Amino acid sequence: MKSFKKIIAVTLVLLMTLVFASCGGSGGAESEPIKIATKPMTEQYILGEMIKQLIENKTDYKAEITKGVGGGTSNIQPAMEKGDFDLYPEYTSSGWSMVLGHESKGVSDEDMLKKLREEYHDKYNMTWTGLYGFNNTFAVAVRKEVADKYNLETCSDMTKVADKLVFGGNPDYFEKEEGFDALKAAYNYNFKALKDVDIGLKYEAMKKGDIDVTNAFTTDAQLSRDYVKVLKDDKHLQYNYYCATVVREDALEKYPDLEKTLALMDNILTDKEMAALNYQVEVDGKDEADVAKTFLISKGLIEE
Repeated sequence: MKSFKKIIAVTLVLLMTLVFASCGGSGGAESEPIKIATKPMTEQYILGEMIKQLIENKTDYKAEITKGVGGGTSNIQPAMEKGDFDLYPEYTSSGWSMVLGHESKGVSDEDMLKKLREEYHDKYNMTWTGLYGFNNTFAVAVRKEVADKYNLETCSDMTKVADKLVFGGNPDYFEKEEGFDALKAAYNYNFKALKDVDIGLKYEAMKKGDIDVTNAFTTDAQLSRDYVKVLKDDKHLQYNYYCATVVREDALEKYPDLEKTLALMDNILTDKEMAALNYQVEVDGKDEADVAKTFLISKGLIEE
């Protein structure tokens, strides 16, 4: 009888060990946060917070954000391939040209998104989901002082004085096939100097007079400031940059509720709404997490 009781006791101990191991000791989804990356710009910080809050509000998963990865796509995509991150907000033409190496000219938005999903799946075991709705495309912005001095209204107007001006752009823009090289060729620009400037620092550099011209984005809060002027793209050079979530497919398998949660981001933002959110953070000084939360509550996606 004593040996029988001993066998039962040992068996119970083994069973309890297995139960505890299965509940969290094996490093499963419950113990590992979903890893989100963002580029070094306010818009991305807000979007990263939206994704994180949706995940933590709608599922039992935790999420962590690596904020402002320098170099943007150039460094985030390789890190995604290695598994350092599970997902990040990306722009359609950035993925199309910088990651896949394609030319954007002549490709419709619908075909681009379809092929992005196909090729990311085939090459990287990743996909695109939750097309947010806004289009953050490029524009050319100059210091208002410069625009007034040389009477600049269009991008063509700047051709004759480009050799007197310093152009400052973020690394992604200099690397994109449809970025700086395309702008330079279309308008025959020959700038006095070129400077690499992180996305989040461009307008401060412009305000200080360190640069005269930069690649702006149509949802930039700073475009409303009195020291900046946007030139008309009179040759219709720029392509569309719709934002969505790029996510590793193994993350979707590991976190079964993740895909439907990311889909909640579908068509929730217009250009004006995104610009207004950026303004709240950059001009009003609000915290991006608070701005993201208030917006998600206003859309009925999370509760207070």
